[in-house]
Amino acid sequence: MRAAFSAALALALLVTPAADRKLEELPGAPPLPGPVAAKILAALRVQGPSYRPETLHRNGDGSPRYTNRLILESSPYLRQHAHNPVDWHPWGEEAFEQARLSGKPVLLSVGYSTCHWCHVMERESFEDEEIARYLNENFIAIKVDREERPDIDSLYMSAVSALTGRGGWPMTVWLTPAKQPFYGGTYFPARDGDRGAPVGFLTMLRKIREAYRRPGSSLEDSARKLTDSLRAAFASPPAGDLPEAGTLRKAVEAYRRSFDPEFGGLLGATKFPSTLPVRLLLRYHRRFGDAEALKMASLTLERMAAGGIYDQIGGGFHRYSTDRRWRVPHFEKMLYDNALLVLAYLDGAQAIGRADFAQIARETLTYLRRDMRSPEGAFYAATDADSADPRGHAEEGRFFTWTPEEIRAVLGAQRSRLVLDVFGVSPGGNFSSGRSVLVVDESMEEAAKRHSMPVSETRASVESARRELYQARLRRPAPHRDEKVVTAWNGLAISALARAALVLQDPAYARDAERTADFLFDRAFQGGRLRRSVTASEARQEAFLSDYAFLTAGLLDLYEATWEPRRLRQALELDSILEKHFEDAEHGGFYLTSDDAQSLPVREKPAEDGSEPSGNSVAVMNLLRFHELTGQERFLERGKRALKAFGTILAGNPAALSEMLLAVDFHDDTPKEIVIVTPRRAQEAAPFLSKLRNTYLPNRILVVASEGSDVQSQAERVPLLKGKTTRGGRTTAYLCEDRVCLLPTTSPEEFEKQLRRVPRVRPAAKGQQGAAAP
Repeated sequence: MRAAFSAALALALLVTPAADRKLEELPGAPPLPGPVAAKILAALRVQGPSYRPETLHRNGDGSPRYTNRLILESSPYLRQHAHNPVDWHPWGEEAFEQARLSGKPVLLSVGYSTCHWCHVMERESFEDEEIARYLNENFIAIKVDREERPDIDSLYMSAVSALTGRGGWPMTVWLTPAKQPFYGGTYFPARDGDRGAPVGFLTMLRKIREAYRRPGSSLEDSARKLTDSLRAAFASPPAGDLPEAGTLRKAVEAYRRSFDPEFGGLLGATKFPSTLPVRLLLRYHRRFGDAEALKMASLTLERMAAGGIYDQIGGGFHRYSTDRRWRVPHFEKMLYDNALLVLAYLDGAQAIGRADFAQIARETLTYLRRDMRSPEGAFYAATDADSADPRGHAEEGRFFTWTPEEIRAVLGAQRSRLVLDVFGVSPGGNFSSGRSVLVVDESMEEAAKRHSMPVSETRASVESARRELYQARLRRPAPHRDEKVVTAWNGLAISALARAALVLQDPAYARDAERTADFLFDRAFQGGRLRRSVTASEARQEAFLSDYAFLTAGLLDLYEATWEPRRLRQALELDSILEKHFEDAEHGGFYLTSDDAQSLPVREKPAEDGSEPSGNSVAVMNLLRFHELTGQERFLERGKRALKAFGTILAGNPAALSEMLLAVDFHDDTPKEIVIVTPRRAQEAAPFLSKLRNTYLPNRILVVASEGSDVQSQAERVPLLKGKTTRGGRTTAYLCEDRVCLLPTTSPEEFEKQLRRVPRVRPAAKGQQGAAAP
């Protein structure tokens, strides 16, 4: 697709007469260089005469009046801004060289294509010709897609947080030509007084330009000091001790103190699913028998699934809740959120035995496979919070919300009564303009009693209504979908699908995960290195730590789900690149960027888990899993060195690295090594895998191979397979710890008994390692 676009672009440059190559000058901006203007015109012609982008500025025929360099980019977010009157540049040395030569500061704007307030700031400020003129005359303006460049986003978000005490998107930062930040913020209303702000964006631009021009300005000195403080903040923390079980206890105690006992999650009005690490709580309960940890995890999963943060009609989760009851969400849907929540609900289904949690995992995967998958099998990045109302105006949540009248129009008056009650839809609504976000206000049993119906009939009626409402919703203008394929997030999706294939016993999930992995190695793996993203078949940007770490984890999960040796080979290949180009061999841990990446003022070593896990947290777990699979001590030593690198943080504030605590639990435990050898085909392991599916055993590895050549070919990489054979020609399971195995068994029932002999660990006293209970 990208090759076709490039060919069309070249053809347009060749056949278009020079006299036609004119662009409307951007207000206050210097004329574009001839070659750049020619490329922009050619890119416009490739779009065709019916091209009608979203912009306030149009010619009489409806075509865009202004076009800037961003039309030459593939990022959906950058292309959204291609018809602003702002003279936008993509991030690159050319823009900073212009800043140096002109003596102008840089205005850096960072966001992403499904960001609601990014859209607002675009409409209010970047589409405003007066603001654009001042910006073009006095600054070099750069746009960055945070999803393509997490390194730029992370560095300058740290600067904004240091300056203002908070962060968010859109992120607005002013830099020197040396890329050093000196001032910043997030969303700025256009003018003084707008949205109650005393100082608007235009006034801010004037104040900063005036201060920058002032002789002896202190801004550059401030920029150097701020950059120095960022270097200090991003420097490797002093190494600590190897974290133990007491670290887990300390983290869980912190979550216990902040837990919302009524609605789950942490106390507060704004709730992200990631702020309470459900998977950690479930592991803690398994290790220490802590009933309260189990209750915290279970209540949080229940309340999220019943709330408006969960799309009750189409499945999948929105980004976060704006209230403590999980009722009214911010309506973006992100691939990484949904993949991670699938893993959480699968863990909940196994650890607690909740079929409803398994169903939420299935529905979320249905949403991803139906609405977010590309024809080639990869997964798109996100969908927007906004969609069009009947007048064509963008409105947050319009696609997902309902009125009683809309539901009656679909279901009829009689059938709608049950649905209105179950989903809490009222004339006044619980959202804007009297509309309602659907939430589950009562259980099926309560609804059945209220409507004098059998529970089974009630459940069937609600499910039928959900399907009909979903079909009706498809006729509405849908939110924008960012069709960028992010490698890291697709790695998370592979993990979710592969784990679901095992836990839910559905091989179709594994087949989908295989397609995703094949896409990434075909399109995003070039010249022996990964790329961050693929858009319109063009691979973009050298990959980052999270891309390698998340995809490696996905491949390990896929190896356990499909027993395909090449997935382990691919995972090891990615780890070797990570070791060579990202790892801090002296102090441990991994940098966000490779050693040969484009230079920024600071090279970060991520040390915090947020909405996405830190690449370091996932990379450490990968190393521990590699050690169990291969028996090679070098993997364990690298993993321990990384844990020690973050030991000070884990000791002082373990909740900052909640995902890394999963690796701490794995290391502190004695992981189970499960080998299943079948007589002919690996699929003959199914009766044993069924028993494993019903057992919550997160700290383990799984190897399935057929007797003979399969065992022999894999044994070199996975020494656990050496000497493993079937007993009496029947499928045989081996359960091992530290390479020492129990008696092999051909009985699935005996295998299940072996799996359930998991020793409890006494809660450790402060500063002491946990001990196995008698």
